Amino acid sequence: MTDSSDLLMSDPAAAATEAAAELARLTGVERHDVALVLGSGWVPAAELIGETVADLSITDLPHFAPPAVAGHAGRVRSVRAGSTRALVFLGRTHYYEQRGVEAVVHGVRTAAAAGCRVIVLTNGCGGLDPTWTPGTPVLISDHLNLTGASPLRGATFIDLTDLYSSRLRAKCREIEPSLPEGVYAQFRGPQYETPAEVRMAGVIGAQLVGMSTALEAIAAREAGLEILGLSLVTNLAAGMTGEPLNHEEVLEAGRAAAERMGHLLAQVVPAL
Repeated sequence: MTDSSDLLMSDPAAAATEAAAELARLTGVERHDVALVLGSGWVPAAELIGETVADLSITDLPHFAPPAVAGHAGRVRSVRAGSTRALVFLGRTHYYEQRGVEAVVHGVRTAAAAGCRVIVLTNGCGGLDPTWTPGTPVLISDHLNLTGASPLRGATFIDLTDLYSSRLRAKCREIEPSLPEGVYAQFRGPQYETPAEVRMAGVIGAQLVGMSTALEAIAAREAGLEILGLSLVTNLAAGMTGEPLNHEEVLEAGRAAAERMGHLLAQVVPAL
């Protein structure tokens, strides 16, 4: 359903509650525990997380828009992973689609309204560390929001200290001790970053660059969710190799790493 965007703009919390109610009706699952947003390169990993109980088109839920990006499936699944009920979003709305910040974070708010207390935000990104070859998963330790936007309205002062949960990062390292950490910078997009922008991001503290996640993380913190951020390095960032960036190559690198990502998530989700 995409014909009721007025409510999404005027009352995002009510829109999320409405979407969560429809989710419960369509899936038969009254409450979910953990939500996952699977970005570019992560979608094939969904098969390995657990048993799919229900699989819906994202537009079956109120106020969600269809996907606009190749590699984003535009579906939502209810998955049973052991005793954990996981809500898996296959794809997301990006800020560069110009549908507004409320559309970008509607999935996060719907997850909170559906009962989730933990959210895993994943993405495919460019890496600034030359030792992180394509296919390397990296825990997000912090972010730089370079979009010039926020999902918060008015004088809503939200503490973002430890935004990306140190507890959840430690859980991941119990499963895969070699996981590195990095600071993620969200650019507005849709153009890839220039080499100069990548150098700037590195100077101000980023090791990862992409076009998602930061706005969703802010909305998740506002909603009271504990956040785990996981980036999949799909390419070295612009200017690192002298080669041009290509979206299909980004997707291919993600597909190549999908099995490893799926096994990691399959172990992480029940532990959360």
